[in-house]
Amino acid sequence: MTQTGTQAAANPAVIAEGDPLAAYADRSLLIVDDDKPFSTRLARAMEARGYQVHVAESVAEGVAAVEAGAPAFAVIDMRLGDGNGLDVIARLKERRPEARGVILTGYGNIATAVTAVKLGAFDYLAKPADADEIHGTLMAQPGERADPPENPMSADRVRWEHIQRVYELCNRNVSETARRLNMHRRTLQRILAKRAPR
Repeated sequence: MTQTGTQAAANPAVIAEGDPLAAYADRSLLIVDDDKPFSTRLARAMEARGYQVHVAESVAEGVAAVEAGAPAFAVIDMRLGDGNGLDVIARLKERRPEARGVILTGYGNIATAVTAVKLGAFDYLAKPADADEIHGTLMAQPGERADPPENPMSADRVRWEHIQRVYELCNRNVSETARRLNMHRRTLQRILAKRAPR
C-alpha cells in the first residue's frame, strides 16, 4: 500500500469555514484504484480538501488497509486487477458501519449500483468522476443528491477518457482496444491521434 503526504490533512486551515467536512473529526480516506495516474491526482485533490488519504491499488491492499484501521471514508474502483472493489466495501462496513464508501466504475449499470448499495456503499459514481463530485457525494446527507459539478466533463471528453482507459488496460494495443470497444481500428486510431476534447 502506498501512502500520500498528509500535511494538508493535518492542517485544519485547509478546511473552509462552513465546509461540511469540518463536522467530521476523523477525515481518513481510503482510495482503492489500480489506475495509478487517476488515484494520484485524486489523492492530491482530496488532501487539498482536508482528507487524510491512503491509497491502495488492489482488493488485497484495500482489505489490508481496512483491517489496519477502517477509515471514515472510502472511494473504491469496482474492477481491480485481483477482484471486485465491492469486497472492500463489504469489509469496511463490517469493521466500521458508519463509514461512507463510494464505488467508482466505468462499467455502470443499475444492477451494479443496487449491489453496491446493498453491500453498504453510500453512493455510486461512473468514472471518470472528479474530486468535486466525489467530495460532494461523500458529504451529502442520506437521501440527498450531491450538487452537480460546476464544470462537468463534456460528453465528448467522457467518451475520450473511457477510450483512453480501455486503451491503457489493453497495454496500448490498438487492435485489442478496437475489438473490445466494438470500433473500427482506423476510427480508433483517429481518435487516439487527436487531442483530448474540452
